[in-house]
Amino acid sequence: MPRAALCFLALSLLSTAQAFYLPGAAPHDFHEGEPVDLFVNALTPMIAGNDNAKLKSLINYDYYNPSFHFCKPEGGPTKQPESLGSILFGDRIFNSPYDIKMMQDNATCRALCTETISSGDAKFINDRIREDYAINWLVDGLPAAEMKEDKRTGELFFDMGFNLGNDEGQFEEMPALHNHYDIVLRYHSPTPGVYRIVGVLVWPTSRGGSQDAPANGELDCASSVPPLILSETSDNQVRYTYRIMWNESDTPWATRWDNYLHIFDPRIHWFSLINAVIVVVFLCVMVSMILLRTVSRDISRYNAIDLSEDVQEDWGWKLVHGEVFRTPQNPMVLSILAGNGAQLCAMVAVTLVFALLGFLSPSNRGSLATVMMICWTFFGSIGGYISSRVYASVGGANKRKNSFLTATLMPTVVFAIVFLLDLFLVAAGSSGAVPFGTLLLIIVLWFGISAPLSAIGSYFGSKHGAIAHPVRVNQIPRQIPPQPTYLRPWATTILAGILPFGAAFVELYFVLSSLFASRAYYAFGFLALTAALVALTTATVTILFTYFILCREDYRWHWRAFLTGGGSAFWLLGYGVVYWASRLSLDSFSSTVLYFGYLLLLALLDFLVTGTIGFLATYWAVRRLYSAIRVD
Repeated sequence: MPRAALCFLALSLLSTAQAFYLPGAAPHDFHEGEPVDLFVNALTPMIAGNDNAKLKSLINYDYYNPSFHFCKPEGGPTKQPESLGSILFGDRIFNSPYDIKMMQDNATCRALCTETISSGDAKFINDRIREDYAINWLVDGLPAAEMKEDKRTGELFFDMGFNLGNDEGQFEEMPALHNHYDIVLRYHSPTPGVYRIVGVLVWPTSRGGSQDAPANGELDCASSVPPLILSETSDNQVRYTYRIMWNESDTPWATRWDNYLHIFDPRIHWFSLINAVIVVVFLCVMVSMILLRTVSRDISRYNAIDLSEDVQEDWGWKLVHGEVFRTPQNPMVLSILAGNGAQLCAMVAVTLVFALLGFLSPSNRGSLATVMMICWTFFGSIGGYISSRVYASVGGANKRKNSFLTATLMPTVVFAIVFLLDLFLVAAGSSGAVPFGTLLLIIVLWFGISAPLSAIGSYFGSKHGAIAHPVRVNQIPRQIPPQPTYLRPWATTILAGILPFGAAFVELYFVLSSLFASRAYYAFGFLALTAALVALTTATVTILFTYFILCREDYRWHWRAFLTGGGSAFWLLGYGVVYWASRLSLDSFSSTVLYFGYLLLLALLDFLVTGTIGFLATYWAVRRLYSAIRVD
């Protein structure tokens, strides 16, 4: 019965992540002849289709960057409103000059404009083609895509974005610019005369030859012509053309994203989950054996001793009962890290709940980052409360300083890293740089909402006071005997970090591909189960190693528990280096700095989350352990 319940829960979470559509979203019903807006987004680097391809850049470019010379609408491009998360994720959406009307101009070749591209801009465009940049369009909320085939399963899917050009060395090893687009709009008609767009496909081609207008005034987009090769020594005349084709589809509007949300080889996700479950079960069995057999036997033996006797013999972890709750070094720093880690844990948990309920569908652009920012802002009270209670429990006395630093220290560090990386984006001319107004908004959210809530949480935490400890602390510290190598801080951190990292490293590959390769991540069911297994693994392995060091008469468990719990972050850094060497080929210094900067930030947040989980779980276990023995 438990196995059946577990399987049902896993299947329900996976189906929730894939089948739910954004609640409250309503379809747009088009009628014949009604204008259909085509919006353009930033150009992003992508990984080419072959298995050996590598990502070559991390810099996004504005679609209307003057160096690209794309056709502009009359009156100039107009920026579209975007959410906070959409801006942070690099979306820069504008209107376009494409004239599309529902069910009209089918298969008619039309000229968009003719542009003169200088030799310098031609080199810029050719370099972007060599770096496999993709053009991103939006029609009725759907991204324009190319239809591709999954080589492992043979399934057809829509790969979001389409290539800026073709870099196959067709002419003197020079890339060809795509200047003609066959736009296939797939529609579904729920009732006669009503049409809904359910798919957007683009087939880009490169068409060179004469740029003069045809004698009869009609363009021929079907004839075979040489590709358009941009000269890097002289000016180039480029004519952009497009053709609209309407294709009826049986796909209803509610499931139109299914073609886009393609999971490459789902067996890999299942293998990751099964591997993680095995690790967690193994750890839980080990901890249970220790707690139910070894610890219970020790407790029974200690409690059986006659306290009236003059001589008592203590051994093992009971020897340090008078030291185990002694104030650790730098208690304020420890409490600040624990408070900010608890705030991040709450943010991750609530964000995953929203994702499982379908609120973070890719159709709602930027919703993931928006929800994360909102949750982090309003969960400042949790961070302040946990920090103040931990600080009071470990013997801290400067409550005001603790409250202030909890609300400011870690956010300042994260903001400084993000701001520094943003300067590199600005220097590289990337559209992914966060605008100054957005940075001000984040500061307002920080100082106007998160910091006051953190202060309120600190007040209630101080009001509740320290957590009662079951044993008293001796006045004179006990001498700590030499420790074996495998129980030294650096060794326990590295050894303990293997297991939580091993439970998540397969899913981590897809997360990194989503962050750096501009691929939408949507397997939130797998991610939620993996996150739960990682949290359970982190807690159990930290308790296990803490028991080992207490048995060796080392009572300095506070920082050791935090470092042991956060050990997976160091493995994350190492995996990030492997991913950089195997899946990336970054030529520019800015892209390399951006990658390792974001990787460092990701590892720092992971260290805070897992370190807090390990520390709080160990605090609970140590209190339970020492409250079960009699101490005179």
